[in-house]
Amino acid sequence: QVQLVESGGGSVQAGGSLRLSCVTSGYTYSSYCMGWFRQAPGKEREGVASIDSDGSTSYADSVKGRFTISRDNAKNTLYLQMNSLKSEDTAMYYCAADLLPCVTDIQALGVFGFSYWGQGTQVTVSS
Repeated sequence: QVQLVESGGGSVQAGGSLRLSCVTSGYTYSSYCMGWFRQAPGKEREGVASIDSDGSTSYADSVKGRFTISRDNAKNTLYLQMNSLKSEDTAMYYCAADLLPCVTDIQALGVFGFSYWGQGTQVTVSS
């Protein structure tokens, strides 16, 4: 059974940083596509970043240059380093995985490109 558990969310002032983590279990973590999504109240869930098994990454335009996705295969853990946070980054952040390689970028993959989801961790940025 595939499980994903996020942590690291919290409240921070604009301009600050947070690092989200997602510990995975139940499958061969290193082989497949992983991603981060977020959903603000009243809005659709949107892709933030993805990373493939070879380390290639993609980002939403809104976070390029501020967020960095990475993975530690030895620890079965996915990370999202978020710098220069803005109030519009406030959302519930979700870790996602699929048992196939990332065939395209995160914006094209969308929510339907991932089969497994965590429960989410809240990020609140105050201005």
